[in-house]
Amino acid sequence: MHTILHVSGDFPDPFAPAKTRAIQSLVDLTADRFDHHVISINRGSVGVFGTLREILLPTPMVLSEAPFGYGSAIRYTAPGKGLRHRTKLVQLGEWLAGKIATMPRRPDLIVGHKLTIEGIAVRRAAQMTGIPYGLSIQGNTDTKVLNAHPGLADELRAVLHGAKVIFPFAPWAWQRITAKLGAPPAVPIMLPCATDLDQPLQPRIGDGGLICVFHLSGYRHKNLAGMVRAVKALEKRGRAPTLTILGGGDADVHARCAAMIARTPTITLAGAKDREQVREAMNRSVALVLPSLRETFGMVFVEALFAGLPIIYPRGAGVDGYFDGAPFALPVNARDHRSIAAAMDHAIAREREIKEALERWQGSDAIRIFQRDRIAERFAAGLVAAINSP
Repeated sequence: MHTILHVSGDFPDPFAPAKTRAIQSLVDLTADRFDHHVISINRGSVGVFGTLREILLPTPMVLSEAPFGYGSAIRYTAPGKGLRHRTKLVQLGEWLAGKIATMPRRPDLIVGHKLTIEGIAVRRAAQMTGIPYGLSIQGNTDTKVLNAHPGLADELRAVLHGAKVIFPFAPWAWQRITAKLGAPPAVPIMLPCATDLDQPLQPRIGDGGLICVFHLSGYRHKNLAGMVRAVKALEKRGRAPTLTILGGGDADVHARCAAMIARTPTITLAGAKDREQVREAMNRSVALVLPSLRETFGMVFVEALFAGLPIIYPRGAGVDGYFDGAPFALPVNARDHRSIAAAMDHAIAREREIKEALERWQGSDAIRIFQRDRIAERFAAGLVAAINSP
């Protein structure tokens, strides 16, 4: 059985148990085929004085480590605002090389679960140990870092082109990255995020309402303001849709969201629901509206489609590139409320034919790329190919 070392800043651990479970799902889905070991990384701020020391002096890596069920969780310190970004991650890679030397079994492959952060550390560890490495591409963070730090382009190009396997979570991210860094030798393996709600429900004509699902703490980047403006625009034309927002949040964030929708009575906050309640609500609605300003993948889009619900999603983010031309997946300009409003109007007016197209998709082989067994197969095949790559 091959040993895989994963390095991820997006893995639930003792330091941050509430992190997304996308990478954990990949590990769990292939745990019967590989000996997985995870280094879960957490960056902490060094503060003002620490930042000054980092600028003036070569400061060594300082970290704390805690074992957990999947491997080791570590917390390291680094300046904010991307200062000494590469330097600290190279130091982290050197620490990883030392960690590898103490492991009972030498890994056959190291996987860094983002190009622009973990990838820098993993490449350094690979240089020091001679172990090949792979990457996942997470569009939100990876494009943001690349845009914010153009001086890192040569480093990131070397990271990308040195990988033996690359798993982009979505086509749009791969297009954006390769436009800046060039296409590497490794062939990308598109790897959607896995969900446990991956069995289709037959679409049905809904109750006339639209639905949105997100934790209210993310209201800014989920673009609640844009949705409110879109509904108001439709109100002025006498076609105001109902929009029900499912999602919890503390009292403060709930109050902020309530204030934003106060003058749009057709928008309601329905609070947190369990996963089956969300799935049922999706099945009886007209469309999911989530024109996020930032979205690496957005598992909720795929969960909606499995629940028989068409989606309105942001062009150039989320699941963009998986559903080009599909009637049941409507891309919008998330920064233009008129685009969002037009998609809402279209989804309501053409509900029957859109859901008929969705039902045909659910019965086709195209749905398989989003189901857990197929995701596990693609991930496992990519890991083995990288290990066996010359």
